[in-house]
Amino acid sequence: MDTTQLLKGVLDLAVLAVVSDEDGYGYDVVRRLRAAGIEEVGDASVYGTLRRLYSSGALTSYVVPSDEGPHRKYYGINAQGRAVLEAQRKDWQEFAGAMGRLLKTEVVR
Repeated sequence: MDTTQLLKGVLDLAVLAVVSDEDGYGYDVVRRLRAAGIEEVGDASVYGTLRRLYSSGALTSYVVPSDEGPHRKYYGINAQGRAVLEAQRKDWQEFAGAMGRLLKTEVVR
């Protein structure tokens, strides 16, 4: 199955989850998503998602100077972003449960 379309629908949720654990700059967020198993995520998609979430007020940002190259723009989650994350987390759990029931693969907790 091509997971590209699935990823588009949940990339905001995945990025918010990553930065809720620890602030990160663009490529760091990409790396952490890939390490979590979302290997097909594109750099440009994540950078665009970070900018969009920042513009919508869900993330804060700050610049950290680097001796090894250009300065890095870090993103962190704020109260609005945490509220969005919690709402999307609930939506995801309900959706995943419904799909699990349909596919008869629901995990019982």
